[in-house]
Amino acid sequence: MICMTSSSQIRQPTRRPRVGRSAFLTCTPLYWGLARSTALLDIDLVQDTPDRLTGRLLSGDLDVSSISLVEYLRHSDDLVMLPDIAVGSDGPIQSCAIVTKVPLSALDCRTVALATTSPTSAQMSRLLLEQHYGVTPRYVTRPPDLEVMLDSADAAVVTGDAALAATMNRPVSPGVRAYDLGELWRRWSGLPFVLAVWAVRKETAARQPDIVGMVHRSLLAARGLARSESRELADRVAFWEPFTAPMLQDFFTRALAFSLGKRERLGLSEFARRSGYVTAALPS
Repeated sequence: MICMTSSSQIRQPTRRPRVGRSAFLTCTPLYWGLARSTALLDIDLVQDTPDRLTGRLLSGDLDVSSISLVEYLRHSDDLVMLPDIAVGSDGPIQSCAIVTKVPLSALDCRTVALATTSPTSAQMSRLLLEQHYGVTPRYVTRPPDLEVMLDSADAAVVTGDAALAATMNRPVSPGVRAYDLGELWRRWSGLPFVLAVWAVRKETAARQPDIVGMVHRSLLAARGLARSESRELADRVAFWEPFTAPMLQDFFTRALAFSLGKRERLGLSEFARRSGYVTAALPS
C-alpha cells in the first residue's frame, strides 16, 4: 500500500536570498571567501555588470547587491547601505583609470569617452577634471573597449578589467598614459576612494532583517577569509586572467580595500558633497 503524505506535512522551501555580484575582478576576493565558506549554501549569487545591478536591486529581482556608489546616492530614498563593507582604496585602486593621449590639464574642450559600466568612475573623473584640473571636456558615453574609445576620443575613463590592463601593463601605448583615479583622488582630497557599496531596499531590510543580517555577516566573514588566503586566490585567478599571480595579489591586498570605516565614510561624504548629493542618508 502506498502511503500518501499529507500536504500539511510538506514544508514549502524558503527561497535563498539573491545577492548581486559584479562580473569584474574587483569583487573576486569576496566571492572567493563566500565560495570557500559554507555561505553559498544559503546565498544565490547573481552575476551582472555594475550598471545593471542597481536596476535589478530596485526592481526586487535582487535582495542585496554591490552597486556603484553613484547609483546608491541617486536612489538613497529607496535603499539602505550595509555597514562596514564597501569596495574602494586609500590610494591607487588600479581598477579605475583615465587613459589619455594628452596631459589631464590639456583636456579642456577635448573629447573624453566615459565607459557605460561605472557611473562612479565617470563622476569621479568629472570632479577631478573640472574641479581640480580646471578643464571642461566634451563627454561621450561608449561601451568599455579602450582601443575603440581612444579611436574617437582624446581620453577614456575605464574601470574593471580594462583599467587593470591599462594600469598594470604600463605604458599602454606610445604617447598614451593611464592615471589611477584612486591615486588622483587621494592626492586631491587626502581621503579614500569608495567605488561601490552593498545595498538593500529599505522595504526588504524592514521585512527580512534576519536574511539581510545573514548576508551581511557572510560578506564580512568572506572578506577575512579572502585576505588570509590571498596568495592561493591570486594563483588560481592568474590561471584564467592575463595578469601574473604577484600582480593580482598586490591588487587584492594592497590596492583594494573592502572596509567602510571612519576614513572611508569621510571620503564617501566628500565625494557626495562635491557631486551635489544630499549627505543625510550617508553613514555617520
